Amino acid sequence: MLPMSMSDGPGRMTGWQDVCDLALYAESAGLDSVWICDHLVSEPPDRPPEAILEAWTILSALAASTRRVSVGTLVTCVALRHPALLAKMAATVDGISDGRLVLGLGAGFPGLEYEWYGFPDDQRLARFEEALQIVGGLLRDEAVTTSGRFHRLRDARLLPAPQRRVPLLVAAEGKRMLRLAARHADAWNTAWYGVPDDRLRAQLAAMGQALAAEGRDRGSMRVMVGVSVTDPDHATVAEDEFTGTPGELATVIDDYDSLGVDELIVALAPMTPRSVDRLVQALARRQSHT
Repeated sequence: MLPMSMSDGPGRMTGWQDVCDLALYAESAGLDSVWICDHLVSEPPDRPPEAILEAWTILSALAASTRRVSVGTLVTCVALRHPALLAKMAATVDGISDGRLVLGLGAGFPGLEYEWYGFPDDQRLARFEEALQIVGGLLRDEAVTTSGRFHRLRDARLLPAPQRRVPLLVAAEGKRMLRLAARHADAWNTAWYGVPDDRLRAQLAAMGQALAAEGRDRGSMRVMVGVSVTDPDHATVAEDEFTGTPGELATVIDDYDSLGVDELIVALAPMTPRSVDRLVQALARRQSHT
């Protein structure tokens, strides 16, 4: 995860150069992907609302500035943009990155961005399902016609056509969202965790059941888990964060691997090159044991 808000910055508001510098450092260190969140205002727990950068503007710049890493959203709330516009944006950013985008989508949750800017916060799951079908169809280069509850399209296509099928990631935890992910997505994310726990195991089992209900094999869905990793010297550690040495982190990563998790999306605290180095050291310790 890359810095996007006031809380993510080095004692000040995060700027584009902070985002770019950490992305390039992560890429040069050998990490596989970089991710941004998508909000119009940041609402950290137990604190006043904070400033945050606009996700898709930053994502476009990251697509042009990096060369190897995947770039993605964790996640874009479909309520903030018309689904046809969102599909168009995703196809454009994927072209800029030469096919490195992972489009992470979610239903969002009620908050100030809905209240301040007038976005509808009712029927979130129904809105998400409709938008997911539209975005997915357009990115598959299909002609989409729908007279839904929230959007109407008639023989709509993306022109120019997407250069490839952009992979869709859905962040989901509840039963209905898991079924939608199993039905439409290439990847699924659940977050945030420290060490693997019973909550994660229950989520993995629930996704397995959702895939079976949709007639899909477990191996057809890329399982991606968000993990919070905090430097022991940084601050008070919450219950759902991991803190420890790189060696201990290597063991935790092994534990996720043993559960069949394909990829970890790591929220580092603080978001600094030193924290990236600790993560890379943990990965190196894993490799030295194999």
